[in-house]
Amino acid sequence: MLPLLRRRLGVRMRSALAAGVVVVLASVFAGAILLFTARGILLDNVNSAAKDRTAQVITALTAQDPGALVVALRASVPGRSLAQVVTPQGEVVGASGAIAGMPALSALRPAAGRRLQETKNLRFTEGEPWRIVASGVSTPDGERIVLVAESLDAVTDSTEAILTALLLGLPVLALVVGVATFLFVGRTLRPVEAMRRQAATITATNLHARLPLPEADDEIAALATTMNTMLDRIEASAAAQRRFVADASHELRSPLTTIRANADLLGAANLDEKAGRSVRRIRGESARMSRLVEDLLLLARVDDQQKPVRREDVDLDDLVFAERERVATEHPALRIEGGVTPVRVIGDPDQLTRVLRNLVDNTVRHARDRVTISLAARDGQGEIVVGNDGPPVPDADRDRIFDRFVRLDDSRSRDAGGTGLGLAIARDIITAHQGTLTVDELSEGAAMRIRLPPSQQ
Repeated sequence: MLPLLRRRLGVRMRSALAAGVVVVLASVFAGAILLFTARGILLDNVNSAAKDRTAQVITALTAQDPGALVVALRASVPGRSLAQVVTPQGEVVGASGAIAGMPALSALRPAAGRRLQETKNLRFTEGEPWRIVASGVSTPDGERIVLVAESLDAVTDSTEAILTALLLGLPVLALVVGVATFLFVGRTLRPVEAMRRQAATITATNLHARLPLPEADDEIAALATTMNTMLDRIEASAAAQRRFVADASHELRSPLTTIRANADLLGAANLDEKAGRSVRRIRGESARMSRLVEDLLLLARVDDQQKPVRREDVDLDDLVFAERERVATEHPALRIEGGVTPVRVIGDPDQLTRVLRNLVDNTVRHARDRVTISLAARDGQGEIVVGNDGPPVPDADRDRIFDRFVRLDDSRSRDAGGTGLGLAIARDIITAHQGTLTVDELSEGAAMRIRLPPSQQ
């Protein structure tokens, strides 16, 4: 249960709940100490008042001063303090005016010089508890018991007030602390959220971007600095890889051209059948190698953000018509479907031609009887659809096919298949043109959809 809550609740909410729980526990502990201490102090005050009152009555009794006894028995706080003088047999020989004529307050009968106490409810009161102190004393008239009762109503009221304050104040205090912690942690995590948003936008095509540094020189700033240093290393490594690919591709062009030229010369010679097959194999492999080198060079140019995409007006309908004618010429057995609407965009015509050719070649390679090459203007954008009636693309592979060197049909021959870079190149070029390249979700056949922003005329 707790791991599930940790996953579902964010740092802010967890911190707020933790702060609220800590405040409640601390307040309960502090309230218990306060309640215990306050009640002890109040009880001590009641006991002290009872002892003082007892001392006054005992002094008056031993002095045989009736006037002083009357004053001592008179309640200083009416309804809160009572006093009686009784014999050991329980006969009341003196009492406060409020309880005149009433029986003894308590059955306690301590010997002379001794003191006992108890807490009980007196039947003639409203049910509140009383602390009764009984003291034995020897007088010229014989032994007497002085009973002094002090009301505990103030102690009870104070205890209830503290409990009420705790019960009502704790939820409010926990809520206030929780909300304050939620807001404070949220403010503290703003730089982290800004870093997260920026990090979500960093891809292989914009490794030059960096995370924002917060103003405070704290742990979050140290994290941002560390992440930016890591991005520096990644960017340097990616740049080194791009340079290596570009340099290696450039260096491979010359020997490949030489191999192909010599293969052509050998093919024109009168060779026997076995030698001719070897020459044709060399020509095929060198051609495939040349395509791979060209693809790698194009990827290096697309990845190089320092070389912006050429921007000019491009009539997509011209590119689409050219591809339809090429397919009709090279693959007369295939039926071409789809309409073409004039659409103009801003971009590099050579790169867009390369994208369209890669998609069409991939579609033709897997088509059975027909292909779709269409162009239309939808939702304010130019939309090209290239599809076929071949096998559909599995759901799990709709994004993976755009990864580099990915070929879904591993069993096909290298002659029939591509290098696994065509779709990756196409998506990178379309992304550089602020467009999208996606695979439609179809149960039969396959279709790829290009969406490009139109030219602002």
